[in-house]
Amino acid sequence: MYRLLIVDDEEIITDGLYEVFSRFMPDRLDVCKAYSGQEALDWMARTRIDIVLADIAMPGLNGLDLAREIQHCWPRCHIVFLTGHSEFDYAYQAFQLRNVRYLLKTEGYGKLQDVVREIVQDMQRARIESRLLEQSREKALAYEMMARGDYLRYLLQDSERHYANREVQSREFRKLNIDLDPGNPVVLVLGRLSYPAGKTYTERSEILASARSIWDAYLSEHTRIVDVTDRHGDVIWFIQPRRERETADGRLIRFLEGTLELIQEACLASLDLRIGFTISGDFCDWEAVTRQYERLRELQQLMIGDGTFMILRDRGGPGVGCPGREAFMFGRRTEQLAAHLEAGRAEAFFADLDEFANAALHAEANVQQAIQAYYSVAVLLYAHINRFGLHDQVGDYRKLLRLDDHASMKEGFRYLKQIAQAIFRLRQRDARNRASQVVDRICRYIEEHLHEDISLVRLAEAHYFNPSYLSRLFKQELGINLSEYIDQCRIRRAKELLGNGDLKIRDVAASVGYEAAHSFTRFFKKVTGMTPQEYRDALSAG
Repeated sequence: MYRLLIVDDEEIITDGLYEVFSRFMPDRLDVCKAYSGQEALDWMARTRIDIVLADIAMPGLNGLDLAREIQHCWPRCHIVFLTGHSEFDYAYQAFQLRNVRYLLKTEGYGKLQDVVREIVQDMQRARIESRLLEQSREKALAYEMMARGDYLRYLLQDSERHYANREVQSREFRKLNIDLDPGNPVVLVLGRLSYPAGKTYTERSEILASARSIWDAYLSEHTRIVDVTDRHGDVIWFIQPRRERETADGRLIRFLEGTLELIQEACLASLDLRIGFTISGDFCDWEAVTRQYERLRELQQLMIGDGTFMILRDRGGPGVGCPGREAFMFGRRTEQLAAHLEAGRAEAFFADLDEFANAALHAEANVQQAIQAYYSVAVLLYAHINRFGLHDQVGDYRKLLRLDDHASMKEGFRYLKQIAQAIFRLRQRDARNRASQVVDRICRYIEEHLHEDISLVRLAEAHYFNPSYLSRLFKQELGINLSEYIDQCRIRRAKELLGNGDLKIRDVAASVGYEAAHSFTRFFKKVTGMTPQEYRDALSAG
């Protein structure tokens, strides 16, 4: 989803454009508005902006100065200047800026809609072209990435011990061509990848390589980034800003939140690859990398639904408790089962469990190996039940740690599978319930704050969600766009208030979030076919 910001100091123009574009491409455009250049900058600090429709001749911060500030914050943002001025000087200055177009206000809504549609198409084409250009680099980087990956996985295991000698660390970074400064803190991002169904290991590797090209194209201009695939199959990014001043003011974190959303959409559109992200809320020292990494893994368990479009920011920091590691692991296969269980990958879990059971029950396997295999899985499931408090929901789990209660080893593994199926069912149900609870909470918030700013960005901020994920989640749960639901609430509340003859129309407008009565009148008539006064008169006549 792209974000469109309308900026004009003339309220009637801003409101009119907002009404037109809020219904123009509701599934692809999230529309915001501002009545001054400074208010537009406030939006830039809050969220990513992709397209700006702005007047040039505004008091205070004019459109050209605003454009320069915008391109500093969001360099991929496209700007369309709207003005009543036709002087060459304005057009000339506008064309000196990158991704800028110039239209006269007299050209009408239709022409402006065509331009916005063309910009959206250009941005989608740019994604594909960017991916193709980067593919040529993949083979040259493969060996170097393998060496770096082994080293960074080694660092993730115990960063406090491995990073004790910074001089040694600096030499290692240079030798492995790790484009990060070991003397400065780092931001961690954990990405959980959900590949298209039925892909082989080789096909998944190819998809991952293409995805790396995509996120490098989006992030490399403003950040230094190194990534590695961890033992669970997820991707962990180590990120630092290219300009050190962005370490202190939080600008990098905001940039990442907005850009990760574009990466999600680009990977889905070109690779059919879904990615859910958890991101550290602040920079952490290299010694604390392991604790922050474990914290991000813990937060992934809180993701609503399948989490494949979520961007969850750690607001607690690496000092907050991290999940304990499952104990008594039995070899590589048990580690794979633990990773699948933690990530909610049911199909992969049961495929590996069947393979594990067949190997343990094979004629060549000795009894001790089979017993150890059983208990390694049983302890894994038992720990998961304890961790998520599922004791009263999975059925009789008491035989997990009592192998003698099963008639045979084969029956024991069948029992493990039944318990695992119950756990996955409960997790899916819990995810659906949490999604429903979140949407219910947002609906109540909308009802209680109709007189305030209830834009998608504001709702996302108030409930700690990524805006695009919240929009998709809302439509998935209720079947309508968030903007449609807000409009329905406003109309319902407006009708109730219009029944009170003592309230002025402008008071009713303010109560449902319209500062200007004329904007409210246009909105009300478009939905109901009557002006507010006509509706009130009809109530009185009835």
